[in-house]
Amino acid sequence: MILEHALLDVKSGREQEFEAAFDRAKAIISRMPGFGRLTLSRCIEGPSTYLLLVEWDRLEDHTEGFRGSAQYEQWRKLLHDFYDPFPTVQHFEEVGRAGPALG
Repeated sequence: MILEHALLDVKSGREQEFEAAFDRAKAIISRMPGFGRLTLSRCIEGPSTYLLLVEWDRLEDHTEGFRGSAQYEQWRKLLHDFYDPFPTVQHFEEVGRAGPALG
């Protein structure tokens, strides 16, 4: 599993509009091959900043599959106008975990 991480700085005053657009956009990404799940969280200290985490089966499912698709163009049209500056996207592989059931 690959975890995509992006901090999304949304233009001030457009947060509600962004959240509505993201609600439509998540239906696009969730149908892509290799998509696992996503979470979008809003920062408490800076309410114009969001954390997007997306789980993919493989890195290529995101970098080649999704980003190279017609669906990505729909995603881009819905969301990219909200960002200032444009976010940096990074990918992570899990190397450790802890929790009550995991020890």
